[in-house]
Amino acid sequence: MYKDERNNISKVVSKEKKNAKFAKLDYEVLKYNEVKNLTLLKVNLYTGRHHQIRVQLSYFGHSIFGDQKYGTRGKGKQIALWAYELIVEHPITKEKITFKDLPEPIGTWCILK
Repeated sequence: MYKDERNNISKVVSKEKKNAKFAKLDYEVLKYNEVKNLTLLKVNLYTGRHHQIRVQLSYFGHSIFGDQKYGTRGKGKQIALWAYELIVEHPITKEKITFKDLPEPIGTWCILK
């Protein structure tokens, strides 16, 4: 991936591009709503680059609903991107701490029902 600092936009580029950085994620389809044509994905980030999830999904033709910068669907809606689980290491005890939460199943998030 390459981040254009002037425009605050990132894009998928070849590894030969100057200042390009390796970006890796994987995903799993959890649910698909045929009526709304929406897919609920579980995304695992390995690198965490600038706008990585948004850029890579858009690059493959599956932009995030409501993404005003990289997407085409859900203009004027809130972006449907949610950090469901976050695991951090406590700085002193080194114990892993896990936080989990889901959005309220309203609006776009009705796909969770």
